[in-house]
Amino acid sequence: MDAATRGGDRAADVLAPGLTAVTGVLFDIDDTLVDLEFAMTAALRGVSEHLLPGLDEASWEKFGRIFTKETTHYYDRYLAGELTFNEQRLLRGRAALGHFGVELAEGEQAHHWVSSYASLQHSYIRAFDDVVPLLDALDAAGIPYGAVSNNVHDYQRVKLDAAGLERIGVLVGTDTVGVPKPDPAIYLEGVRLLGTGPGETLYVGDNRLLDADGATAAGLLGVWLNRGGDPAPEFSGREVSSLLDLLA
Repeated sequence: MDAATRGGDRAADVLAPGLTAVTGVLFDIDDTLVDLEFAMTAALRGVSEHLLPGLDEASWEKFGRIFTKETTHYYDRYLAGELTFNEQRLLRGRAALGHFGVELAEGEQAHHWVSSYASLQHSYIRAFDDVVPLLDALDAAGIPYGAVSNNVHDYQRVKLDAAGLERIGVLVGTDTVGVPKPDPAIYLEGVRLLGTGPGETLYVGDNRLLDADGATAAGLLGVWLNRGGDPAPEFSGREVSSLLDLLA
């Protein structure tokens, strides 16, 4: 019996119907394994309350949404090498604060805001509740797993460890192969490190385009983790609302 057959037998014991050919699993990290949105919004409020006294809850939600959702073009510029990580973070902070009429001054104030935010965000990092049960099931079945992320390796290593996910040993970052998702090379490096094959490797992530579609285009079995139930009638791929939906 070859390795793929043994892997398929193990998958049949723990994974949902339609995934019995799977011999390895790769995950996105941010908002897939780690609740980054919670950590970001909690840290944002912690470092910005003194700048925005009296802001109501609806406005805080808007503030967080601007930073996390409406300024992603700055992160894209970071991925393209046009900005440093801290530069894109500061620009996103300035955009969110500026919406409420607060200007983050250059120099010491900006440096203090960015460094304080980074420290506080780290303290709020946590894994989603469905992560450990899935990893436990994969461990019990002997199915290898890892993570492929659109951020640099060392930064994401610290994040995984802070979330209690030290057991994820295989980790590919944008600096590992020099390209971000959806370039096929970054997914395929994860496959290589797992020792599986693309067509028998599941890739799970919260971004429909980068994770489900991107991984599928690279030859993997892409799965969209749609925790919020976002409508996407044009999407015909595999979709789950929880990582536990991957289990039999």
